[in-house]
Amino acid sequence: MKARRAAVLALRNLKRDRRGSVLGALGVATGVGCLVFFTALGTGVARTVRTRVFPDDATRIEVVPPQVSLGALLGGGKLDEEQMGRLAALPGVEAVLPKMAIRVSGLAYYDGPFFGRPLRIGVEVMGVGVAPALMAQDAAPGHPFADPGPGKPLPVIVSSRLLELYNKSFAAQRGLPKLTRELLVGFRFPVQFGNSFVVNTGSHPEQQVIEVVGFSDHALLGGITVPLDVARRLHRTQGLDADTYSAAVLRARTPDAVPEIIAAVRRMGFELDDSERTLAEQIGWAIALVTGALGLLSILITALAAVNIAHAFYASVRERRREIGVLRAIGASADDVERVLLLEAAAVGLAGGAVGLLLGRAGAALADLAAARVLPDFPFKPGTFFAWPAPLLAAGLAVAVLAAIVGALPPAREAARNDPAASLSE
Repeated sequence: MKARRAAVLALRNLKRDRRGSVLGALGVATGVGCLVFFTALGTGVARTVRTRVFPDDATRIEVVPPQVSLGALLGGGKLDEEQMGRLAALPGVEAVLPKMAIRVSGLAYYDGPFFGRPLRIGVEVMGVGVAPALMAQDAAPGHPFADPGPGKPLPVIVSSRLLELYNKSFAAQRGLPKLTRELLVGFRFPVQFGNSFVVNTGSHPEQQVIEVVGFSDHALLGGITVPLDVARRLHRTQGLDADTYSAAVLRARTPDAVPEIIAAVRRMGFELDDSERTLAEQIGWAIALVTGALGLLSILITALAAVNIAHAFYASVRERRREIGVLRAIGASADDVERVLLLEAAAVGLAGGAVGLLLGRAGAALADLAAARVLPDFPFKPGTFFAWPAPLLAAGLAVAVLAAIVGALPPAREAARNDPAASLSE
C-alpha cells in the first residue's frame, strides 16, 4: 500500500471516530501545553537573570591578585605593569584593561533640589578606576570618559543595575522621582575625597565635583566608575600607591579561547573574580531544577495521554477486526495495517501538539497580563517572563507525536498479527 493511500485511509478512520480522536488529542494537548508553558517560563526567567540581573560577556575574564600570595616564589602577587605585559602576551588575549580600586574614602553630601523634589542625603562613596577603553562606548555622546585634569568635574560611569534598583525600590519607597539615563547624564554633585562618616581617615580632604557621563552593565554596582588616570591622581594626592592595580579585565579573541586563558592565568598565580557569574549559575541551576520538576510532571501527564490513546486504539482495533480482515484479504500486508494505525496516532498527536502549543502560549499571555496588573514594579521585572525559542515549539510537537505513536504501537502490532481468516469469520 502506498503511503498516500495509507494516509487517506487513516484520515477517513479518524473522521469516523471523531469522539475518540478528539479525546485523545485533548489529553496530549494538556500534557504538551503544560510542558511548553513551564519550559518557556524557566527559559525566560533564566534569560532575565543572565542578561539583566547578572549580565555576562563570554569573552571577558577578570583577573585579581590571590588572597594569599607567596609573591615571586610562585609567580603570583601584585598586579603591576610588568604583570600586565605578561597577561597581554598570553595566547588568545586580545586586550588587557587594568582596574584600580579607589582606596581613598569619599563622602558625598547633597542638600538641594533633585529633579523637582527636595533631597537631603549623605553617603559614603566607593569607586574604581578603569582603563577608558573598557567604558568609552558607554559614555553619552559629547561626554568623554577621560581624565579632564585638576579642577574640572570628574566623569563617572554609573551602573545600569543601580539605576534600576533606584527606580524600582529606593525612589518608590521615598517618594522620589523616577529617572532616566537621559535625565542623569550631565548631573553633578560634590564629593569630598579623604573624608568619611565611619572612620578617621587621617588624610587631607579634597573637594571634587563628579559628573555622570553614562551607564554600563559592567560599572561598579555600589559606587562610581572613573577613568584610571583619575584614580591614580586621587591616590597620589593622598600619598597612596598609584602603580598597583586591583584587577585586570582580559578580553579573549573568541569565547573558545577562554578556558586556555583561565588555565594560564591560574598557572601565573592569579585568581579570577567570577563571583557574579557563579551566583548567576547557582540561580540558573535552581531555576533549571524547578523547571525540570514541572517539566517531569508535564511529561507524566503526556504519558497518561499515551496510555489513554493505547486503550482507545485497543478498543478501536476490536471494533474493526472485520474491516482489518477485509484489508488483509484484498492484499494489504501486516505492515500496511500497522502503518495505517500509526498514521492515525501520529495525526492525533500532531493535532494535540498544535492545540497544546496554543494553550501554552495563551496561558503565558494570561500569566504576563496578570503579572503586569498584580505584581509590583520590582527591580529587573521583565516585560514577559517567558521565552519561546523555535526548538521548544518543535520539541513540543515532537513529544506529542511520539507519545501518540508509542501509545498506539502495541494495539497496532496486535492488529497486524491478527489472522484475517479468523477476523472475517467472526
